[in-house]
Amino acid sequence: MIQSMTGYGKAAAMVSGRKVIVEIKSLNSKAMDISTRIPQSYREHELDIRSRITAALERGKVDFSIYFDQTAQLPPTLVDTNMFSTYLDQLRQLSAVTGVSVPADVMSVILRMPDVMTSSQQTEEVTDDEWTPVSAAVDQAIAALVEYRKSEGTALEAKFREKISNIGELLLQVEPYEKDRVAKIKERMRQSLEDAVGAQSVDNNRFEQEMIFYIEKLDISEEKQRLSNHLKYFIETVDSGHGQGKKLGFIAQEMGREINTLGSKSNQAEMQNIVVRMKDELEQIKEQVLNVM
Repeated sequence: MIQSMTGYGKAAAMVSGRKVIVEIKSLNSKAMDISTRIPQSYREHELDIRSRITAALERGKVDFSIYFDQTAQLPPTLVDTNMFSTYLDQLRQLSAVTGVSVPADVMSVILRMPDVMTSSQQTEEVTDDEWTPVSAAVDQAIAALVEYRKSEGTALEAKFREKISNIGELLLQVEPYEKDRVAKIKERMRQSLEDAVGAQSVDNNRFEQEMIFYIEKLDISEEKQRLSNHLKYFIETVDSGHGQGKKLGFIAQEMGREINTLGSKSNQAEMQNIVVRMKDELEQIKEQVLNVM
């Protein structure tokens, strides 16, 4: 089963009367790119967290965060008076420069500023017992994201099978026009030649030899066979499991080359219309392949 690189996971843990929230989300990326927002008290575990994320997700642009639920009952807080005074002085200076009055509720404004109020427990070292539930929440959030990826992967797989099937059906529609095409091309070229030099001046043997050489250049048998093989290989790769996103992208590129060659050799409006529809189906595959892990 393939997996999408898009996913979201969330879990929570209770630590010393505080609710700790762990969130993780991922988007598509060519490599593993992890961005973290972790409270200072848990920073010592960041490398371990990154290692777990990399092992579970393999690839993607990952945004990971741990934060405290602000609606929960918080431990006693302390006010950093020096930081408070700094913010107050800056607000007064801005007021003098801009002419905008200092807010009447300036105290509540400054108290919401970063680093003005700190938890009395924030600077305390986190014990193993306190880290254990948070660590478990990290694993739960990662597992939830993986399940999300699998669910998205199932939807992508269904879309891929539909589009590959559509291209296969369009390829079959080429055959009737392909047979008629040779006769029409031959008749058109003979008529043009006769109009140019006269029917009596045409060397039929030479004409047939030249036609064979010309029609060989327009033959699409090999392109059809290669495209058919690519369609089968794409589905086989989908069935082989996750971690196949780059490989599916390469196969889609090869499919595009064969379809483009079919279009350049078609030399017939009906076949060209079919090729355009093939390209439309393939473009939808290429867009979604970028999201496959």
